[in-house]
Amino acid sequence: MKKYHIDSKSSIIASSDLMKPYVLKFRDMPNDKKPREKLLREGPSVLSLSELLAVMINIGTSKEDVMSMANRVLKQYGEKSIASERDAKRLSRELELPLGKATQIVASVEFGRRLFEKNPSGQKTIRTAQDVYEFTKNMHGLPREHLRGIYLNNHYKVIHDEMISIGTVDAHMVHPREVFKPAIDFGAVAIILVHNHPSGNTTPSSADIEITEQLRTVGTVLGIELVDHIIVSEKGFTSIINP
Repeated sequence: MKKYHIDSKSSIIASSDLMKPYVLKFRDMPNDKKPREKLLREGPSVLSLSELLAVMINIGTSKEDVMSMANRVLKQYGEKSIASERDAKRLSRELELPLGKATQIVASVEFGRRLFEKNPSGQKTIRTAQDVYEFTKNMHGLPREHLRGIYLNNHYKVIHDEMISIGTVDAHMVHPREVFKPAIDFGAVAIILVHNHPSGNTTPSSADIEITEQLRTVGTVLGIELVDHIIVSEKGFTSIINP
């Protein structure tokens, strides 16, 4: 397995500026099973990620109840980190917030805390394509293509991790600005791009190769190296730049 080598001469240019599973309808659920009531009674740690997200969303639509919506969003868009917090009743009392809003805040931060513990991006060192594959486990089985940017410092530490786009990855839909702006904003010297193939076939398409070459060229001009572009699936991975 090839190890990555970040050009020590790289410089940073300063910034100029689903299948939807059936779930019991929310209105038909007994009160002791509803996410908000569970949170108030037992605390946020007992709630699943989908239940926490349902509390954040609060209400569904005429076509989709809140639990169906929460499950669908997690299934289609994957997990993304936020922050950490716990006691809704105390938050409501001390900040004089409506209890409903306090539960939304607590659910939001608990949701983020769990995802951060699963994927502590600022502490991870990435040196090989295998490292990238392990780091991106939560996107291997997503039903739509996602393009993700992993931004590194010159010690191969992840300093930023961002979902760049959702949908077919091609040169007409992914603008270099979307890829390189986070690198400038966070002071990264190198980028690793990752996208998933829902089909399971990790062979690069002509569009995958084309956009990789375009972005490498832009990176050379900016002094921000595109270290790799990796295609992942539940079956494995393929590196376009370091095969």
